[in-house]
Amino acid sequence: MEFRIERSALTEAVSWAARVLPVRSPVPVLGGLLLDTEGGRLRVSGLDYEASARIDVEAAEVLRPGKVLVMGRRLLDICKVLPEGPVECAVEGSRFTVSGDGARFGLSVLPLDDYPALPSLPQVRGAVEAAEFAAAVADVAVAAGRDDTLPALTGIRLGLDAEAGTMTLAATDRYRFAVRTLPWKAAAAGGESADVLVSARRLTEIARSLGRSGLVSVALDAGSAGFEHAGMRTTVRLLDGRLPRHDKLFAMESPAVAVVDRARLVEAVRRVSVVADGDSPVQMAFSAADNSVHLQAGYEDDVASQRLPATLEGAREMTVAFNPGYLADALASFEEPSLRLLMMGAGQRAMVTGAAGSDAHRHLLMSVKPPLL
Repeated sequence: MEFRIERSALTEAVSWAARVLPVRSPVPVLGGLLLDTEGGRLRVSGLDYEASARIDVEAAEVLRPGKVLVMGRRLLDICKVLPEGPVECAVEGSRFTVSGDGARFGLSVLPLDDYPALPSLPQVRGAVEAAEFAAAVADVAVAAGRDDTLPALTGIRLGLDAEAGTMTLAATDRYRFAVRTLPWKAAAAGGESADVLVSARRLTEIARSLGRSGLVSVALDAGSAGFEHAGMRTTVRLLDGRLPRHDKLFAMESPAVAVVDRARLVEAVRRVSVVADGDSPVQMAFSAADNSVHLQAGYEDDVASQRLPATLEGAREMTVAFNPGYLADALASFEEPSLRLLMMGAGQRAMVTGAAGSDAHRHLLMSVKPPLL
């Protein structure tokens, strides 16, 4: 094997494929990246027991076709320190060499016979806009659980509604529940709907890495999900279990409703939270008398407060309090200039949506009892 390629193109491809490599593995070859120049292009692949990644690079000039398996993270470290400009890579006996502008590195070759075959892409169900998909995954991932003893709660529900032409992403850690709906282009008329659970960490990495333009193909089968975009293909094993349905949970009868400027509310929460030790809550008191919300945090003499304009729909006043981190995550996941807060009362559910009242993006929070300040 021998090929030439620009250092930036090689670094990008190796970095993308190396995302899935295990940090530690009892099987040494799973720490390797497979470089394949058959067919006149460079293909870089990696996998572990949970996920796989493959990227095709058309910019490589193949001088001698072949395959080689080398330690992926070591190759990535080398790529990062290579001089800018063209790079020459070749297999010389039992060593893979990388050289450019006077710098030269050698890597031991791993046994190809021990390397498992990359999983194939599941059945393609349709496509979604790359930028909208990445934004939607980021919006809901903040609500996913981090406790690996409850693996289902560390996932994002990916639901495909073939009849409605929508994709629904949802995540919850039992204290908050984020849902985002976006348009979905089915691969064929009358296609099947689907409802699966994907690791939030893996799906976030995938969505970030697939680019911000064009369509992402989404593929599903009984055990895995696959995503393909612009020469990049990745698969991930599905999680067992299901998230609770959000339909009834999100139904709120006669809530108190307030509309607040998002940027000012985000800044006010950040400001008063500096005195909120640990998980001590941020209190929000909505007043109809002067159309305002009064934010407070802290205890006794260590307190902070700020008052902001807030439009109450109706004259119903409300005082609620939230975990400051959960509240900040919820507010930051929106981009609309104004937000609509629907509140049932202290210690009960509260909903954040865009001010227009769209159901495309909703974030449910459990409020806590306001502290005695």
